[in-house]
Amino acid sequence: MRRTPAASAAFTAALIAGVITTVNAQTLSYPETRRVERTDTYFGTTVADPYRWLEDDNSADTRAWVEAQNRVTFGFLEKIPFRTRVKDRLLEIMNYPRYGAPAVKKDSVFFSRNSGLQNQSVLFVQKGLEGTPEVFLDPNTFSEDGTVALAGFYLSGEAKYASYAISRGGSDWQEMYLMEVATKKKLEDRLDWVKFSGASWRGDGFYYSRYPKPEPGQELTASNNDQKVYFHRVGTPQSEDKLVYEDPQHPQRSVSVGNTEDERWEFLYVSEPGKRGNALYWRKAGELTAPFAPIVAEIGEHRFSVLDETDNGKFLVRTNQDAPNWKVVLFDPKEPDLRKAKVVIPEQAEPIAGIATAGGKLFVTYLKDVTSRVYQYDYTGKKEHEVALPAPGSAGGFGGERDDRFVFYTFTSYNYPPTIFRYDIATGKSTLFRAPEIKNFEPSDYVVEQRFYTSKDGTKVPIFLTYRKGLMRDGTNPTLLYGYGGFNISLTPSFSPTRIGWLEQGGIYAVANLRGGAEYGEKWHEAGMKTRKQNVFDDCIAAAEFLIAEKYTSAARLAVQGGSNGGLLVGAVINQRPELFAAAVPQVGVMDMLRFPKFTAGKFWTAEYGSAEESKEDFENLFRYSPMHNIREGGKYPAVLITTADHDDRVVPAHSFKYAATLQEKAAHQSPLLIRIETKSGHGSSNLTKAIEEVADVYSFLFTSLGVTPKY
Repeated sequence: MRRTPAASAAFTAALIAGVITTVNAQTLSYPETRRVERTDTYFGTTVADPYRWLEDDNSADTRAWVEAQNRVTFGFLEKIPFRTRVKDRLLEIMNYPRYGAPAVKKDSVFFSRNSGLQNQSVLFVQKGLEGTPEVFLDPNTFSEDGTVALAGFYLSGEAKYASYAISRGGSDWQEMYLMEVATKKKLEDRLDWVKFSGASWRGDGFYYSRYPKPEPGQELTASNNDQKVYFHRVGTPQSEDKLVYEDPQHPQRSVSVGNTEDERWEFLYVSEPGKRGNALYWRKAGELTAPFAPIVAEIGEHRFSVLDETDNGKFLVRTNQDAPNWKVVLFDPKEPDLRKAKVVIPEQAEPIAGIATAGGKLFVTYLKDVTSRVYQYDYTGKKEHEVALPAPGSAGGFGGERDDRFVFYTFTSYNYPPTIFRYDIATGKSTLFRAPEIKNFEPSDYVVEQRFYTSKDGTKVPIFLTYRKGLMRDGTNPTLLYGYGGFNISLTPSFSPTRIGWLEQGGIYAVANLRGGAEYGEKWHEAGMKTRKQNVFDDCIAAAEFLIAEKYTSAARLAVQGGSNGGLLVGAVINQRPELFAAAVPQVGVMDMLRFPKFTAGKFWTAEYGSAEESKEDFENLFRYSPMHNIREGGKYPAVLITTADHDDRVVPAHSFKYAATLQEKAAHQSPLLIRIETKSGHGSSNLTKAIEEVADVYSFLFTSLGVTPKY
């Protein structure tokens, strides 16, 4: 039945009243958080930090505070009558086989598979595409509770050995182990204190990067300094690893070594906090301690990475130097000035989102209004094929070895589950390799719509909307607005099985492609970083206003969600425009913008945000929007569910702890102001069980806050 405008208005008014009744149905008593006299002075401005003690994640006081907060939060969630049904439905949705794209090495084919509800996907191997799959590595056996995950897998050149990395409880710290591929025998090798590193094989060993062992109790919070590159030889203890590169004069720098497929050439990458770019050096394989020659000696604002070598001993380099949308150039070691290098693939109007190599070809993915366009080039820059994709969406993969005749790629969109295609390099033809089958889900039942709205300064911003067919734009639809807006990261169309649990209840899922990302290249990124960060918040606020003005939803039915840098976004936006939202979910967010560089890898974010200690302009800008420092005394906030985890050593949980304490202290208690603190998890859920439980709690919280009773 079509509602008249008057009827819709009456319905919305009744709905708002219903939401308020639902939210206030429980009287919440928050734990009292002890305040201390602690201040810092930045360029003459004194800033109080009364909850500094919560930064000590090992203290008994902090542990007691966490337990008390979780009692309140889970006590609230447990009283939601449909919470169990939401979780059961998500388990039902997730229970289908999911595959990763195959990786072919010599005559072996490796791929991951999850039978449905396994905590970790299993790595399989088979001989050729028609071989019988065998379990190669099952991470579900790493721990009883499934919180130890496979974090990396690296095959040696002849596929004789494999090194693999594991992560415990979601931490960024990794342990590396080795196996013989043919026998599947685990070797005695073990490497500790590895972080932000892969493994680049050379003969019977590999390069990797590691940090010194942290002080006891500081493993998850201490700033990461003095990273070094080592070479590990199979069958030897870590204590005998050869030091390849260190920079004691610049202890905060990040360093790594990679090489070409034939292991003839090696490349050193160096980056440092406060700068967006990297230095790049090269050498011919020989002595492990041989010097590297510069391709780019100075660390600036531009990035450089070697894609492959050509037959005449030159290197294809991807860079954004003098090309904000990226280009590919040919570097000749005999001509060391990279600015004079021949341009192989020039900068285009659309930014390059990724480049892979296989079969002696370049596969270049461009973003056209946030959707993938993929082209095959030869190494001279001649365009040979456009990859025909099945619909607007996101494509990824295409990587392989020099003698490969085919590659695999995965395509997905908001209503298109990840589907694997096999691509023939010679003909440019794609064939379906493996498609998932999800029970009780029909993609054609859902609409994916891209709209453009106008932000505060007149900038046009794209937004994707996904919802069930037949939706009425009458302002009553529960809507979840998701954003990120930072670090040059693009939110391209992607499928999430658990999102079905939102959409099938009449919900709209809206993803705004805010400035700060890479959707339109480096200029789009620069428009949302440092002193221009407010543009990101304005873009998100304008997205909310657009959804309301276009009657997709109303403020009583609108929620906002984001994680990490997106958690910062949510915190800032509900400080500035709380009346636009009925609920907010800031997840693992950067909430204290004055102290983030002091923890783990936070110093590397100063290139994005600036530094409160190093620049008065940066301090004033950061202090102006920092979520924790701008909570309004007596302010009326939407219902808030903060999420974090005890093993998050990317954005340490102290950010969320201090933010929650401040919010509960200052904000009016008209809506729930809760924090959900997971255990044995990190910046993301450490296993499938925890992931589903968290999504179920978030959805239950949102349904309750938006006045929705899910129908199951």
